[in-house]
Amino acid sequence: MNANLIQQVQQWIANDPDSTTRNELQTLLDENNETELSQRFAGRLEFGTAGLRGVVGAGPTQMNRLVIQQTSAGLGQYLLNTVENAATRGVIIGYDGRTDSKRFAHDAAAVLSAQGIKVMLTHTVAPTPLVAFGVLHLSAAAGIVVTASHNPPEYNGFKVYWDNGAQIIPPHDSGIADAILEAAEKPLPYLPTDEARERGVLTLLEDSFYQEYRSTLNNMPELKKQTEDATIAIAYTAMHGVGANLAETLLKDAGFNKVHSVAAQREPDGSFPTVNFPNPEEKGAMDLVIAEAKKHNAELACANDPDADRFAVAAKTSTGDYKMLTGDQVGILFAHSLLENNQNDSALVGNTIVSSSMLEKVTVAAGANYYQTLTGFKWLTNVAMQKQTEQAPFLFAYEEALGYTVGNSVWDKDGLSALVAFAQLAEKLANEGKTVWDQLEALYRQHGLYLNAQRSIALQPGSPNIGEALRAAPPKAIAGSTIVTTDDLKHGLRTHHSGEVEPIDLPSSDVLIYRLANQARVIVRPSGTEPKLKCYYEVVKPLSDGDDYSQAQDSAVSAMEQLIEQHQASLS
Repeated sequence: MNANLIQQVQQWIANDPDSTTRNELQTLLDENNETELSQRFAGRLEFGTAGLRGVVGAGPTQMNRLVIQQTSAGLGQYLLNTVENAATRGVIIGYDGRTDSKRFAHDAAAVLSAQGIKVMLTHTVAPTPLVAFGVLHLSAAAGIVVTASHNPPEYNGFKVYWDNGAQIIPPHDSGIADAILEAAEKPLPYLPTDEARERGVLTLLEDSFYQEYRSTLNNMPELKKQTEDATIAIAYTAMHGVGANLAETLLKDAGFNKVHSVAAQREPDGSFPTVNFPNPEEKGAMDLVIAEAKKHNAELACANDPDADRFAVAAKTSTGDYKMLTGDQVGILFAHSLLENNQNDSALVGNTIVSSSMLEKVTVAAGANYYQTLTGFKWLTNVAMQKQTEQAPFLFAYEEALGYTVGNSVWDKDGLSALVAFAQLAEKLANEGKTVWDQLEALYRQHGLYLNAQRSIALQPGSPNIGEALRAAPPKAIAGSTIVTTDDLKHGLRTHHSGEVEPIDLPSSDVLIYRLANQARVIVRPSGTEPKLKCYYEVVKPLSDGDDYSQAQDSAVSAMEQLIEQHQASLS
């Protein structure tokens, strides 16, 4: 085995505070497993705008206690160098119900405390939006959530919020990453949490903090109580995550007394025993909550993902079955409802480039202000803070991957406030003798039937960069429809069919957006690390009052299938 690799492994073992991961590496050394060790020590788990996320295991490319401690030391030093009064403002830390999350959170607290930084640590598991809320509420310098959100059980993560309560964006991501590399080469500061509490540099956030979040949401104008006793019944699942207590409490606060939680999925369990993949978008993940909804004849079957920052819903149809709403459909319904109830006609509403462009139509029709960002909630909230004004305050934003934020109390996606807002939306419709499906049809008839889909395309290894190939030989049409405009986000330019070129006000990103003469849209996002392409498709079908809705839906699905098939064929 390579002598340098052996030295790296032995040094890591000497510094690793966890006997399990030390033994894991020692076993690989004893077995002379150079292949596995080479993978474990092929660099570091990359720190980016989403922080860290990876499989739990030994070595610098995995999630483990030593990686957490090194990451925390780098973050702490960066905060001390960058944020005024960072030590006294402190860092709020929360964690989800995964197996290692509490231990990782306490390690992060111990390192930051040893650096003289005040730490505010949740006394038990906490939904991710609670920490995002707490950063601003407690005027902290930053926030950390130990969570892998909806990833499989073997994963964990380290998510960072800046002092504005939003996820970090450049240049802080690269700045923190550089600081982590420096910290990894030095002795790590560490002050056990019990000792840190005795010294007064660490405090536990008890239940009163959770109640402050609850009270804030209850007093949000967008979520004001509409009824003392709602008529609709709701089935709910926390999906073995941390959302149940607050979700049930907030619904009850809002007047929803017919809430039925899935008992088998209510308590935090990092092994996720009843789901193959704890992601509400995955096939079968909503089966138990839909069964609960059928049992109680509930109007909605709702779910939060395990850290409760995302929201999913299936609604009862006219046949008595339950059908999932897409993230875009939920986003459109939210926007229409919130804009309809909002007192300020100039409110700010936004979504990402890969989400439905129908949101712009709904927003403009209401006389409000629309904005669009790159993919990722970090962009939606950071850009909203820049764009909002006293005359045009932020109201709502969403991304198609089940992320929504209502109002400005939490500057990240919040599955709990979304749950309450959607329940209120459905209750209001029920009182008018309508369902969410009726409302969706009405919106489609007003603005057109928008259908969205996403496909990942595997390319042959060694294939040339597909984005550069498309730039070198720009297509003129897709699926027989002329390309009206091409947005090249890498170079920040929009090229019209006429040849006119204009700048685009978005950060540089390797994305190409094609808008077609038939109102369809195709978005191409090449992968920078593997021969893979992510493609996002949108089809729009006009739908007037006299048109048959079912036929229009079938026509849109057929058009989508044709668009995907012909576009993918053109790339091969």
